[in-house]
Amino acid sequence: MPKVDLYNMEGKVIGDIELSDKVFGVEINNNAMHAAVVNHLANSRHGTQSTKTRTEVRGGGIKPWKQKGTGRARQGSIRAPQWTGGGVALGPKPRSYRYSLNKKLRQVALKSALTSKVTDNNIIVVDNITVAEYKTKEMVKMLANLKVEGKALIVLNEKNDFVVKSANNIPEVKTTLSTMLNTYDVLNCEQFVITVDAVKKLEEVYA
Repeated sequence: MPKVDLYNMEGKVIGDIELSDKVFGVEINNNAMHAAVVNHLANSRHGTQSTKTRTEVRGGGIKPWKQKGTGRARQGSIRAPQWTGGGVALGPKPRSYRYSLNKKLRQVALKSALTSKVTDNNIIVVDNITVAEYKTKEMVKMLANLKVEGKALIVLNEKNDFVVKSANNIPEVKTTLSTMLNTYDVLNCEQFVITVDAVKKLEEVYA
């Protein structure tokens, strides 16, 4: 079982913690992680892009010239796709890009992502993360104590508005709950900060 140091908010090592092999020590499956990331990005798309077809652009209600005898190609409307200002042929319309992956593949991907953080020594387990009020300064101080730099993901077991809103003002820092953790967020951060309770919850659900 992988063993990592256990920190407090002051950045001091207060012990160590053994992580479950079934969650943090699995064989890394790159294909599963890739599929999960692509799925997450696709599901995040709004799909609101839209172009106007020849039936939607303004004008073009009259035939520009008679069918025969002009020496020019026959035309039915100045709003046909080949005309400047005309409609778009086969352009995008609002649509949903959502699709789903099966539960087993999602779990394999998440476990692989968590294992990669342990393998790369980019996981920091904290005994507890709390602030008494909305103070971004407190969260900045904690991250500095833990030597967290760059993109960071803070994983809590239960929602704490003081922690979440205090961290919202810090660039490249994101908070989430253990029950809402996904492969993309894990892989997209440089430092993975998680509480002991959140570790136990992940092991309880996925082990």
